Amino acid sequence: MPSVIIWKHKGRDVQFKKDVRFVMLSNNYLQIRSIKRTDEGTYRCEGRILARGEINFKDIQVVVNVPPTVRARQTTVNATASMGESVTLSCEADGFPEPEISWTRRGETIEDEEDKFSYSDDGSEMTIHNIEKDDEAEYNCIAENKAGDSEATILLKVYAKPKITYVENKTAVELDNEITLTCEASGDPLPSITWRTATRNISEEDKASWTRPQKQETLDGRIEVQGHIRMSSLTLKDIQYTDAGEYVCVASNTIGQDTKAMFFEVQYAPKIKGPVVIYTWEGNPVNITCEVLAYPTAKVSWLRDGQLLPSSNSSNIKIYSSPFASSLEINPDSESDFGNYNCTAVNSVGQESSEFILVQAETPSSPNINRVESYSSTAMVEFEEPDSTGGVPILKYKAEWRNTQAETWQTSNFSARDESSESTITIGGLRPETSYVVRLSAINGKGIGEASLPFEFVTQPVREPSAPKLTGRVGDDGNSFKVVLIKQDDGGSPIRHYLVRYRAKNSADWKPEMKIASDSDHIMLRSLDWNAEYEVVVVAENQQGKSKAAFFNFKTTTKPTVIPANIGNYTVSSTSAALLALFVTVLFS
Repeated sequence: MPSVIIWKHKGRDVQFKKDVRFVMLSNNYLQIRSIKRTDEGTYRCEGRILARGEINFKDIQVVVNVPPTVRARQTTVNATASMGESVTLSCEADGFPEPEISWTRRGETIEDEEDKFSYSDDGSEMTIHNIEKDDEAEYNCIAENKAGDSEATILLKVYAKPKITYVENKTAVELDNEITLTCEASGDPLPSITWRTATRNISEEDKASWTRPQKQETLDGRIEVQGHIRMSSLTLKDIQYTDAGEYVCVASNTIGQDTKAMFFEVQYAPKIKGPVVIYTWEGNPVNITCEVLAYPTAKVSWLRDGQLLPSSNSSNIKIYSSPFASSLEINPDSESDFGNYNCTAVNSVGQESSEFILVQAETPSSPNINRVESYSSTAMVEFEEPDSTGGVPILKYKAEWRNTQAETWQTSNFSARDESSESTITIGGLRPETSYVVRLSAINGKGIGEASLPFEFVTQPVREPSAPKLTGRVGDDGNSFKVVLIKQDDGGSPIRHYLVRYRAKNSADWKPEMKIASDSDHIMLRSLDWNAEYEVVVVAENQQGKSKAAFFNFKTTTKPTVIPANIGNYTVSSTSAALLALFVTVLFS
């Protein structure tokens, strides 16, 4: 008898008309098209023979496996190499059964390595440690289950600060046509390469030409810089010995920079320097120095009249050598020791000779007195230096003066080192309202020269003294100051004392006036304010009256931040500030 077949899903009749994906075949099989995860569950095939009232059924469990789908949280991840960075690549996967996730790079599965790669529990996150440039690649996240597999690609872009990979030291010979220094560097982004030396920044100098963006030439045309991908070359033309030295290549990009030096040696023939004419006198030893620049180091020889020195008949000659000079010491004992001496330097590149002349020094010519500024007891003599020093430095000036009614000259010597800058000397011990004559002579190592023509002057009557000159310095403790008094003309009458006043510039009140003995050469101002400007006024007084005022300004140092340590009568701070500039103004009113 015929039976009726009914299909149920989860206890409900399958609605063939409502969902066309369900089809009952001619053999009563149930076909599910485009199966979905929601189609999963228990299906019951129920058979009925209505005439007999018989019912039978069978349950079928359907499990739907869903192929994986996977997506990357970020399709591109950026990192920086050699900075100890770590990056995490992440993907999300769906499917049933739950897919297993693995990672590949360049077609090879990445194994779990704690020091380089590590994974989350479900494998969806892979962390790469200590990123290097070689880690840059496409990484594939693969999700796989019974129903199939799927993958997502993540690009790891690794940026790297520049690294200079090649430089080479070079050697050339002076006057060679050219030499090329090369610098190669890696990095991402591609680095730019610049050049500098200890004394010049070649890449930032004004350029004479830009024949194309990769080629630059300096204004003098001697240096050409060419740029290529990851490489730069610096070409030096018409090689000079001064080109030798350290050349620094600097590779830079947005991540950082790298610097590396190369050394360029220039071999060159000797070059001799030094004064050609040297003065001395009999019995006075002198050195004739032959300074030699050469690479490789040169051998230096001294000759006179073609004869190598020292010779058997030149016991008064000695030679002293150093890496860069040779000195011929001569102690002339007769006129024959004066004349020409030859210095010859030789190395593997070439040689050079130079003639040095030893000349008999003379005493200096006479100075010329321009004028005399007379006071009551002193006189300032202004003069022109001698036309000829005799070939050697002037050491002293000898001043001679006398009352025009007297025959005996008084004398005093003055150091040329102290006086020559101003070409003035001051003579003292004069009597007021008295006529004098003065003359000057210059003295060098050879002896005293001819005296100048006498110059007559008359001293002034007794009057008030001249204002003293003032100098000074901050004390070691920082808030004291030593004002140094330099006595000037006393006006023909002994100075009785100095009157001193001082105040802080921000104060309207002066400190009480101090009276300082006439033989004092300084005033010590103590317990001053820190970091404060002060002014000092000093007046000299004799029996005729007071001098014009001398003014002096100074500033104390900043208060130290460390507790000072007492040393003797002074306080010294380990952090005391630097002494500020001092300035002196002497006003006459």
